[in-house]
Amino acid sequence: MYLPPRHRQPDPQAMQALIAGHALGMLVTHDGELPDADHLPFEFVESEPQGVLRAHVARANPVWRRAGQPVLVVFRGPASYIPPDQNEKAATGGRVVPTWDYHVVHVHGRLRAVGDPAWLLGLLHSQTGHHEATQAQPWSVADAPPAYIDGMLKAIVGIEIVIERIEGKWKGSPQA
Repeated sequence: MYLPPRHRQPDPQAMQALIAGHALGMLVTHDGELPDADHLPFEFVESEPQGVLRAHVARANPVWRRAGQPVLVVFRGPASYIPPDQNEKAATGGRVVPTWDYHVVHVHGRLRAVGDPAWLLGLLHSQTGHHEATQAQPWSVADAPPAYIDGMLKAIVGIEIVIERIEGKWKGSPQA
């Protein structure tokens, strides 16, 4: 990512907050011939040195078979088109242009596949609890019949990425 110093987000907590608030990340891998992207809801887990991302995919999704591959996960936060300011236009003789303000976080690491049912069940409880917390009547994994959940666990594979590098770009105005 092109990252001029004035747009670099140096605060790890701000980047973690963007990930938490915009959890649908774009996992970019390589299928052997072309880049490939999967859109997955990730969970950020604090750990040394920079944290871990966790998600799950359908066992039928070939992305988990790319375990060991270096990957990129992109999280997009707020974004908006910014038209030229009319006052600035008048003051500069028209030397202004529109732009785009946005917040984005790029996470780099290696893909790891996790098939352990206990790990997967813990992930499902954690992610569901987090996302259901805002619902009037939150759903819980425990609300589903145990045999159904056991079958679902056999149909998914966990994804884990230990963060090796994280970059944040906050382009434009603070309220972007």
